[in-house]
Amino acid sequence: MITLTNLSARIAGRLLIENANLSLPEGTKAGLVGRNGAGKSTLFRIITGDMESESGSVSLPRNARIGQVAQEAPGTEEPLIEIVLKADKEREALMAEAATATDPHRIAEIQTRLADILAHSAEARAASILSGLGFDHEAQLRPASSFSGGWRMRVALAAVLFSEPDLLLLDEPTNYLDLEGTLWLEDYIRRYPHTVIIISHDRDLLNTAVNAIVHLDQKKLTFYRGSYDQFERQKAEADELQMKAKAKNDAARKHLQSFIDRFRAKATKARQAQSRIKALERMGTVAAVIEDHVQGFSFPEPEKQPASPIVAIQGGSVGYEPGKSILSRINLRIDNDDRIALLGSNGNGKSTFAKFISGRLQAQSGEIKTAPNLSIGFFAQHQLDDLVPKDSAVEHVRRLMPEAPEAKVRARVAQMGLATEKMDTPAKDLSGGEKARLLMGMAAFEAPNLLILDEPTNHLDIDSRNALIQALNDYPGAVILISHDRHLIEATVDRLWLVRDGTVTAYDGDLEDYRSLIVASPKGKQQAKTPIEDSKNKADQRKLAADKRASLAPLKKKINDLESLTGKLQKQIQALDKELEDPALYEKSPDKAVTKAKERAGALAKLSEAEEQWLELSTEYEDAMAG
Repeated sequence: MITLTNLSARIAGRLLIENANLSLPEGTKAGLVGRNGAGKSTLFRIITGDMESESGSVSLPRNARIGQVAQEAPGTEEPLIEIVLKADKEREALMAEAATATDPHRIAEIQTRLADILAHSAEARAASILSGLGFDHEAQLRPASSFSGGWRMRVALAAVLFSEPDLLLLDEPTNYLDLEGTLWLEDYIRRYPHTVIIISHDRDLLNTAVNAIVHLDQKKLTFYRGSYDQFERQKAEADELQMKAKAKNDAARKHLQSFIDRFRAKATKARQAQSRIKALERMGTVAAVIEDHVQGFSFPEPEKQPASPIVAIQGGSVGYEPGKSILSRINLRIDNDDRIALLGSNGNGKSTFAKFISGRLQAQSGEIKTAPNLSIGFFAQHQLDDLVPKDSAVEHVRRLMPEAPEAKVRARVAQMGLATEKMDTPAKDLSGGEKARLLMGMAAFEAPNLLILDEPTNHLDIDSRNALIQALNDYPGAVILISHDRHLIEATVDRLWLVRDGTVTAYDGDLEDYRSLIVASPKGKQQAKTPIEDSKNKADQRKLAADKRASLAPLKKKINDLESLTGKLQKQIQALDKELEDPALYEKSPDKAVTKAKERAGALAKLSEAEEQWLELSTEYEDAMAG
């Protein structure tokens, strides 16, 4: 479907991608991962033609349609449903022509093509996508101009999904989604009928929705089959093998070089020295594994932890206008060691509840009691705009500790996870992740007993998110978390509260239960079934599933055979690597070494071909099972 050949790209004189190669078969769902600034978005711009590569080429099938979320969110007076429908340019053009066409043959052609592209169900499909992204029927009929920027970006996402391009490029799509929208998108991408490349730092999305990982690292692209967790294991194994190979290679080169240095000038040993020089040249070097250091997070420990409950609410209600409550009937308590995640669609009041707990909104009725001297730290993404653009991180922190010496101010900035070279950079020139680190550090500056984090991960890469998980688990105070990152929630909290229907209640299920609730029936209520009906339906479903598995058995056998073949090829390559790592091979049998190297190249080519076939057949099998 898409092939990149010897691709190189440079931004402002900095080489981001160098002679990179990649081939993705039709139907691949690939996660593009790499550190912030590695060049992932640059690669997207090259694929779409918005930027020229320095060298190399991008090959796509003829007339392939590429789709990505528009950078400008729609803000017109058109209803949302109309904006999404117009994203299908062919349908829109055919509908316009059908209204004016007079030639009977052309009219027949238009109607046939409209039937082929399922134009009759277009409105239902568009409405379904908008619904999955959080817009109910009433909202779909409202003008785009009545929504905020984040909601408009959802409309832009809905439009590109509806247009169903042959190659779908998504760059951090969950940054403007809530957990519910993220869960829906995971399921949608997994079932998408064409090729998808998605840049994301959302570990669960990369484990659930994709079947391959493309890693952009050290200016190269490396393809890995499977989910993100599988990629991590494969990369760790490959790094370990490479480190061992480098150690052996270095030892062998040192041994040969020692002989050359000792005997090069001696006539009796000159020919042997020359042969070892050639062997040294043929051997080459093994690159070192380069590990980028990730700055950690550090939340200061409270000096004194108050007795539980630190917050108790009885019959509480809260809102922004007198007499108009957003949330009511709240009866909850927070203990000093609680780890709580708030679930619920955007617009249901999660951020309102967080502001209520933090004291930024007063109770309209009921009672809220807080422990004496309770200190609360509050972080929300919108606070990024509160940073003074021209001031550096050091200047922001100095305002919080004006009497402290410079060394202590800089030490405190370092604890926030900002590198030394970034401490004096103006806030406007910091990356989103660096701004988030600064703001989180400032929110926790006074060592709070309760830390409230509203979407803390939007600008953090996967390694930084893992560092945040570690810091939260080390933090002894209470935590209230709002996040669309399921991995972060599962790794740090032990209680779930659901914000829905104008109130906040404890949720007894886990996140997998919540996922099933959202994906299976995100909107509306299902009619209750009797136990007999339910049992009969399940029996029918089991029979259908068994029949489907039987019909797909030949395809499954091909997939299993390919898995077996890739395993054998991987073992063959490992065995060849072991032989090629032996310095004696190059000294005693240089011709044999060349033959082994050719065998390895052939096995690698076969492995690449087998993996492509596996991807194609696995996608076909998954689609058939889901259909």
